Amino acid sequence: MLDFPLWKKIWLWVLTLVAVAAAIPSLYNATGGEWPEGLPSPTVNLGLDLAGGSHLLLEAESEEVAAQRLENMEEAVRAAMRNAEPRIRIGDVSTANGELSFMLDSAADIDRARGILEPMMQGQNLVREWDLSVVDTQRMVLTPTQGGTENAVNDAMESATEVVRRRIDELGTREPTIIRQGDTRIVVQVPGLEDPEALKELLGQTAQLEFKLVDENALITNIQAGIAPPGSQIFPYAVGSDFEGQSVAVKRLGGIRGDSLTGAQSGIDPETNEDVVNIQFDQQGGQKFAQLSTQNVGKQFAIILDGEVLSTPVFREPILGGSAQISGSFTAESANNLAISLRSGALPVPLTVIEERTVSAELGQDSIQRGLIAMLIGSLAVIALMIATYGRFGIYATIALFFNVLILLGIMAGLNTTLTLPGIAGFVLTIGAAVDANVLINERIREERKRGRRVIAAVENGYKEASRAIYDANITNFIAGVLLFLFGSGPVRGFAVVLIIGLFTSVFTALTLTRMWVSGWLRAKRPSDINV
Repeated sequence: MLDFPLWKKIWLWVLTLVAVAAAIPSLYNATGGEWPEGLPSPTVNLGLDLAGGSHLLLEAESEEVAAQRLENMEEAVRAAMRNAEPRIRIGDVSTANGELSFMLDSAADIDRARGILEPMMQGQNLVREWDLSVVDTQRMVLTPTQGGTENAVNDAMESATEVVRRRIDELGTREPTIIRQGDTRIVVQVPGLEDPEALKELLGQTAQLEFKLVDENALITNIQAGIAPPGSQIFPYAVGSDFEGQSVAVKRLGGIRGDSLTGAQSGIDPETNEDVVNIQFDQQGGQKFAQLSTQNVGKQFAIILDGEVLSTPVFREPILGGSAQISGSFTAESANNLAISLRSGALPVPLTVIEERTVSAELGQDSIQRGLIAMLIGSLAVIALMIATYGRFGIYATIALFFNVLILLGIMAGLNTTLTLPGIAGFVLTIGAAVDANVLINERIREERKRGRRVIAAVENGYKEASRAIYDANITNFIAGVLLFLFGSGPVRGFAVVLIIGLFTSVFTALTLTRMWVSGWLRAKRPSDINV
C-alpha cells in the first residue's frame, strides 16, 4: 500500500493541482477582484441567501385548465362522430356549466355513440375522467369527474414548473430554486437578480400560440358589439399591433396550437426589415399546417398569442416546409423573449405573481463573512490540535485539510454548482470529516507500534485497517447525502451537494495524498521510530 511509482505520483499531483486551479477564480472574485475575461473562469455560484436576488410566488389560474379540457373534449367528440362509419350527426353543442352536451340527430345512434365515447372517458391510471349520461333520449352529456379534474390540474402544474425552469435557464441565470408549493403555487428564487421585472414579464407570458382561420362572414358591427357568430369567437388585437384597439372574429375549432413547435428563433424579415420570430413544427404539426394552408389559400388566418391577435396575414400559397414566420410590430427584445417562451413551451395554465421579495446581497455578504470566520477559527483549532497530538503526521493532515478545501471548491466550480448558507455548514462538516479520517489512521498506526510492529509495517497496516472504517462511515454519509439531494429542495439540496462532494475529497486527501507523502518520507529517511 505504500508503493507509489513515479507515474502514480505525477497523476495524483496533476489531478490535485487541476482541481486547485479551478478554485482560484472563485477565490479571486471573493476578494473583490475581476478575473480576466480571456482565461477560463469556472466559478461557484452563490445562492439567494448569499448573493441576494429575487423571490416570486406564482399562483395558477386552475379554472383555465377545466376550460381547456372542455374545449379539447368537444373537438375530440366532433372528430369521433364525424369519422364514425356511418357518420353520426350531432347538433346543438353546448359547453355551459362546465359540461359538454350535444343532441343526436337520430335516437337510433345512442348505443353506437356511447360505444365510441366510453373509451374516451377513461384517463391514465384507470381514473375515470368523464361521466356520460343521456337526457331526453337524444341529448348526451359529458361531465368532468373530480378525480379527472384534479389529475389535470396536477399534470398542468408539473408541466408549468418545468416550463418555468426552462425559461429561467434561457435567461442565463444559474441554479434557480423552482419548487411547487401546495396544489396551485410555484416558488421561484433566482440568485443575483435584484430587478425581477424582466423575469416577471417572461413568466407571466403563457405563450399559448394558436393559428385560427378568420371568420370573414362576421359583421363588423357585431364584432364591435362583442357578438360572435355561431362557431366563432372574438379576440382583441395585441397592444402595439397595426390594429390595436380593434377585434377580430375567428373560427373556434379547426386551428393549430403551438404545442407542436420544435423551434423558435428571433430574426429579421429580409423583405420588410422587421423583427420577426421564425418557428418550426414537428412532423405532425407541419402536416396539419400544410393542410390548413393548402385548403385555405387566399384566406386570412389569425396568429393568436395568449388571447391577443398579433397579426392576420393571408395564406398566399400552401406552406409545406413545416416552417412559418410570426410578425406583429416586434422589437428585437420582444421578439427574442417570445422566441424564448415558445422554445421553452407554452404554460398549460396562466400564472400570476402574488408575492414578490428582493433579498439584499448585503445580508448574504454578512453570512459569508461569519461563515468564513467560523470555518477559519475551527480550522485553526483543529490544526493546532493535530500538530500537537501527532507531530509530523499532524502536519501532513493539516496540508491535506488545506488541499481538501481547495479541491472541494474547485470541483464545485467545475460543476457550476451553487453555494448556499447551508453549503457553508457543509464545508465546516467536511473539515471535521477529513480530520476524523486522519485521526483514525494515526491512532491505528499508534496501536500497531504498541504491538511491536516495525515502522513501515505499522504505517502500512494502520492505513489498511483504518481505511475500512473510513469507507464504511463515508458510504453511510453518502447514502444520506443522496437522499437529501433527491428528496430535499433549495437549501437542503445545497447542503447535500457540498456534503457529497466533500466525502469524496476527504477520502482522497486523507487516505491517498497523506499516504503518498508519508510513503515518500519513509523511503527517503527510513526512520527507526516515529512520533505518532
